[in-house]
Amino acid sequence: MLVNNSGVFSQELPPVINFSPQDYQAENQNWSISQGLNSHIYVANSKGLLEFNGDSWNLHPSPNESIIRSVFAFEDKIFTGSYRDFGFWKQKDTGELIYTSLSSSLNLDLGEDEQFWNILNYSNWLLFQSLNSIYIYNTSDNTIEKIEADEGITKIFKIKNDVYLSKPQTGIFKLFNGKPHLVSDHPVFKENLIVNLYETDEKILVQTNSDGIYSLEENPQPFGGSQEGFIKSLNVYSSIQSKNGDLVLGTISQGVVFIDLNGKVKIQITKEQTLSNNTVLSIFEDNSGNIWLGLDNGINCININSPVRIFTDESGELGTVYTSAIFEEKLYLGTNQGLFYKSLQDKESSTFKLVEGSIGQVWSLFVYDNKLFCGHNDGSFIVENFNWKQISTVSGTWCFKNIENNPDLLLQGNYEGISILEKTNGNWQLRNTLPGFNLSSKYIEFLNSKNILIDHEYKGVFKLTFDDNYEKVAKVEQDTTIEKGLHSSIVKSNEDIFYSYEKGIWKYNFENKIFKRDSTLSQLFESSGYSSGKLITTNNGMGLWSFTERSINYMSPAKLNSSLEVISIPISNSTRNAMVGYENILEVDNDIFLFGNAQGYMLLDLKKFKARHKEPLLSINEITAQSINNSPQHLSLTSPASLENQSNNIYFNFSISEFEKLFTSEYQYKLNGLIDEWSPWQQSNEVYFNNLPFGDYEFLVRGRIGDDNLTNTASFSFTIKRPFLLSNAMLLFYCILLIMTIILVHNIYKAYFKKQKRKLELKNQREMALKESENKSILMRLKNEQLKQDIDSKNRELAVSTMSLIKKNEFLNSIKSELLVHSNDNKDIKKVIKIIDKNLDSNDDWKFFEEAFNNADKDFFRKIKAKHLTLTPDDLRLCAYLRLNLSSKEIAPLFNISSKSVEVKRYRLRKKMDLPGDTNLTNYILEI
Repeated sequence: MLVNNSGVFSQELPPVINFSPQDYQAENQNWSISQGLNSHIYVANSKGLLEFNGDSWNLHPSPNESIIRSVFAFEDKIFTGSYRDFGFWKQKDTGELIYTSLSSSLNLDLGEDEQFWNILNYSNWLLFQSLNSIYIYNTSDNTIEKIEADEGITKIFKIKNDVYLSKPQTGIFKLFNGKPHLVSDHPVFKENLIVNLYETDEKILVQTNSDGIYSLEENPQPFGGSQEGFIKSLNVYSSIQSKNGDLVLGTISQGVVFIDLNGKVKIQITKEQTLSNNTVLSIFEDNSGNIWLGLDNGINCININSPVRIFTDESGELGTVYTSAIFEEKLYLGTNQGLFYKSLQDKESSTFKLVEGSIGQVWSLFVYDNKLFCGHNDGSFIVENFNWKQISTVSGTWCFKNIENNPDLLLQGNYEGISILEKTNGNWQLRNTLPGFNLSSKYIEFLNSKNILIDHEYKGVFKLTFDDNYEKVAKVEQDTTIEKGLHSSIVKSNEDIFYSYEKGIWKYNFENKIFKRDSTLSQLFESSGYSSGKLITTNNGMGLWSFTERSINYMSPAKLNSSLEVISIPISNSTRNAMVGYENILEVDNDIFLFGNAQGYMLLDLKKFKARHKEPLLSINEITAQSINNSPQHLSLTSPASLENQSNNIYFNFSISEFEKLFTSEYQYKLNGLIDEWSPWQQSNEVYFNNLPFGDYEFLVRGRIGDDNLTNTASFSFTIKRPFLLSNAMLLFYCILLIMTIILVHNIYKAYFKKQKRKLELKNQREMALKESENKSILMRLKNEQLKQDIDSKNRELAVSTMSLIKKNEFLNSIKSELLVHSNDNKDIKKVIKIIDKNLDSNDDWKFFEEAFNNADKDFFRKIKAKHLTLTPDDLRLCAYLRLNLSSKEIAPLFNISSKSVEVKRYRLRKKMDLPGDTNLTNYILEI
């Protein structure tokens, strides 16, 4: 039986982004919020003006160090009001906000302790409201008019084309011709502080701080109908009327409340759910319909128009949701802690109750035969007529599958195989287990009535064939065409069977009986990152869901062809917080889907997601250039920059003006001139480039939300100048210096080579002189040798001629001697003898000899004559013969005398020469 022995308070709320003072680095209290033309959010904080670009906060300190109470973005300026000052901030082309004080520049005499709590615009006027006065600033001519109220001013309001104001304990007034005119002084408006005025088709509603909402008329009527009491119980500090007409009330201690114009309370969000603080000091609706709350401690952004609603089980009683189902107008959640439900008919109910007896792990819920089947760790159960009934004790039921043409049989996958449930006499019970296959059977799909495919993430995919009565597994075959994979799954969608794991999605080919990779669907894992192979079908098997690292993907048949259309919802794996491999989806209404996770569930309105607001803007917010040991220099965002070489450390800050909590923004950049390829996608919205070399650069950044790439790309061009040493002037100097150096080096080398040439010439001259001397020496030696050879030749000739003379004379003497013996006064013989004597005494022989001797020893006669002046020609002739080392016997024929006579001649010659007795005449003559 269903009993409420455990209850979990639930409310499906829009996503809320929480910003703590630590996040935005300022004070706790936030008094006013606005949005600029650049889509940035501006918050009046107790420490200054906060700016949020979608990724990061920036604090602009209050100029007079006071609390900024009000902020209003108008045209290209951000107007603020603070203690005894109001003015505007304007963005320079560098992205910096510069403040200009209007109250100071116009020399206004402000009241003591006057603070400006509210700013609104009317046509070309801006109204700055303090608690005592209204300053009307004409933006066209820069003039100001002042409206004072002795009773004080609570707040000013703009409704249609009129400006209203409330005075404490006085009533509500309307400005006309610059003067306040009473509209109503009804006690309800006098006794309560007026927080806001709302516009409806028929009347104006007045929001009081603690007595509810009333119509602005002679007899004010309370607003709210059946919920009037709840509305009156609220202590309202701030409020707005949203673009769709709903009222958004910020309370002192009850969080924020959304009420439609029929008085129905749509949502109340408090700190117990998702708010940072229950005191709401300011409320603002941005261009995308998000509701921003300035809290007493922090800032919150409610994605009220988000296609997602979130239920979070803060108590922890519900546990992790593994499956869900709608049965008999109740929403059932199967978790690791049991089966819980809540009524869908009672819209006011927000409590989940535990089904008694269901404590434990619930794996699956299956609606069949007007019954709710539950796959549990302890077996199979049915929830019927408020009873929790066990129908199978086979442990661990993963899933249920109906069998074609057998409505009374159900196939169930268990921890250790497969079993059959049978309906008998209207009751379901376990009929039998199927022997022949005992592996865990989490994912089962029928090929036909007798064949199934089973996916086991650690074993692979198996094809099983049953016998006719489903009593046993007749045949088991493992599919070898695909690999096993962790967190894999198999599912049937629109009569197609898909298998999914880390390497992609495969589609079963019934004709060839094999799986083939679906390249189109597999791109989801390639582009978005793999997280889980779990596939889920909805819309009666026509829609297919998959899960990637960065998104949830819904695939449905295309309208014009047989392909699948893919819608990627940019909710990342970490954000959806589901158990990987156990993701679960339920269609709870037309195009509204429930996603179970570790702390509850999310509801996704697919139609609302398709009709989302326009694409957010990607922009570069700040660029700085910095040199070592110097402060950063802010650069213009609107024109290219030319930077000195030392300012080569460049910082870029960029953002996407997207304020959805569940949708993650990512960026990709490149720096042409240094990095020509896009960087990997990153969540950081800033990048540094350090020590860039000189040159021309173009920085480009693009963004995406989930898998949806934004169409616009932001860019910035800049140039880093060459260093001074490489400047044009220095390059010219270098050229001149190079030319001069070349000339100098040329001259040095020229002088050097000239000197070397002279050295070489001198060396060559010396070498030539030496060579010439050597040549002369050689030539002289050759000449001497030649002379020696000539002398030797002459000496030989002289010797030959001398010997010839000797022989001739000896021969003639011998002939003469013979003739003398036989002459006997024979006249003829005597004639012959005379001829012989004549020939022996012939001077011709001597002349010939003398000539030959002079050729051989031409200086001899000169030298010996010089030494011995008294020598006669006959003495010289003897000396010549002696010089030839001739003996006396050899000399005798030459003189035609006897040897003895030669000795006498020799003796006489010694005397003339005055030679000592021990001196050999021949040797002496030879030594001359």
